[in-house]
Amino acid sequence: MRVAFIGGRGVISKYSGIEAYYEEVGKRLAAMGNEVTVYCRTYFTPPVAMHEGMRVIRLPTIRSKHLDTLVHSLFSTMHSVFSRCEIVHYHAQGSAVFSFLPRLFGKKTIVTIQGLDWKRKKWGRVASWALRLAEQAALRLPNSTIVVSPNLVEHYRKNYGVQTRYVPNGTVIRQKRALLQMRKLGLETDNYILYLGRFSPEKNCHLLLEAYRRMDTPAKLVFAGGSSHTDAYIAELRRHQSDRILFLDWVSGDAFDELLTNAGIFVLPSDLEGLSLALLDAMGAGVCVLTSDIPENREVVDGAGFTFRAGDVSDLERMLRLLLSDAAMRRVAANSAQNRVRERYLWDPIAEKVEEIYRGLAGKTAVAEIAPNPDLRTVDPAPPKRAA
Repeated sequence: MRVAFIGGRGVISKYSGIEAYYEEVGKRLAAMGNEVTVYCRTYFTPPVAMHEGMRVIRLPTIRSKHLDTLVHSLFSTMHSVFSRCEIVHYHAQGSAVFSFLPRLFGKKTIVTIQGLDWKRKKWGRVASWALRLAEQAALRLPNSTIVVSPNLVEHYRKNYGVQTRYVPNGTVIRQKRALLQMRKLGLETDNYILYLGRFSPEKNCHLLLEAYRRMDTPAKLVFAGGSSHTDAYIAELRRHQSDRILFLDWVSGDAFDELLTNAGIFVLPSDLEGLSLALLDAMGAGVCVLTSDIPENREVVDGAGFTFRAGDVSDLERMLRLLLSDAAMRRVAANSAQNRVRERYLWDPIAEKVEEIYRGLAGKTAVAEIAPNPDLRTVDPAPPKRAA
């Protein structure tokens, strides 16, 4: 199969779930013998011709909050229609508005929806409206639409009458790494709370910060990530930086593995998700996870982690106190989380499923549907989510 990826910033550096998807699924498809082209933005991806078996095409864009993805996706689409690719795979709702164009040239198109982007708090009213139109385009214009969450399958069935395909995001199993680089920051194994990801209002980093500041604990709080056109929000968070509250930029490579695998608790306090790559990474690393109880998080962590009432700082504080006080409980939950990943969220079978969908679109094989509501009872449950 000859496949093109459009919509992400690129490869090598990871900024969000889309870039992780580019990298992890793309290189596996290439290893299976497919010809994979990834369209990347010149400011984001270094000038390389190939990466992990994938052909890299770097194109310019207009670097602004509202035009970056749209302009780059248009340029990438125009390039792809004159290429040899058979399948054009779009990876963002904003880019989906162009998914009809390759079809005019005899190609098949597919869109992956990672979440309800129009709900993100960083967007104004006009941008949110435009993203809602793009969401409808993602459902109506391509040959097929993938969503990463059973909750999204149900959302689009009920609200639009559209049957989407469920293929989750994934991760890998990580073993605990010795603390070397991170020890220089004063971090100790199993003695810090970790948030990984973009600093955006809907991620509710401020909620985690407030809950932590109410506690007197030797465990530190670490935020690692970067801006998503949310510099003012980040500046407000960083006002609270201290020797107990650390803010790191994007972390990668060995430093990322160190930081993740040695955390005592990983917290995802967001009020909007599709399927968080950071959450899956933490579970695959054998870390105890605590998330808000929105449906998209519950369907991942039920029986394998803990939740608190979304938006409730007091309940978040209560759950943090409970988990910090019981190392044995954290270990049991961490093992359950890693088992959950082994059963459902490894990149290798996910890439195989994506290839199967491609072949089905190209008429080369039949495609078996993934059940939209996976049985969450297949992993031995962790201790009860809430204190008695």
